[in-house]
Amino acid sequence: MKIWFNKEQTLAGFDHWNKHTMGEHLGMRYIEIGDDYLKATMPVDHRTRQPYGLLHGGASAALAETLGSVASALVIDPRKFMCVGIEINANHVRGVKEGIVTGTCTPIHIGASTHVWDIRIHDERNKLVCISRLTVAILKKKD
Repeated sequence: MKIWFNKEQTLAGFDHWNKHTMGEHLGMRYIEIGDDYLKATMPVDHRTRQPYGLLHGGASAALAETLGSVASALVIDPRKFMCVGIEINANHVRGVKEGIVTGTCTPIHIGASTHVWDIRIHDERNKLVCISRLTVAILKKKD
């Protein structure tokens, strides 16, 4: 069953989610949307590496939060609600020096006032790089 508010949701028109954002700056690209998941990629390059040449944990967290926040925005009625991240954790389990990482976001909990997302980031060999959990608050828009 599709979890998205717009049951016909596709990747068409997704460019606006990254326009003038950290996601755009870090080179994130949405690549796939399914009934209950969203995927995006991010390059491991000069924008996303730390001084040792590895993917920066903050860049992984940015990919995770971006995916979870956009996923929440796709679940809610945007005329009535808005969503904001309130907690994120990330376990960095493998270093990556180059290439592309892919994040996959799936729901753990979709409630009326909070959403909790599981985001798993893999390298190009499909090796797990980071496991993250994001909690998002769902706020009613003021009239």
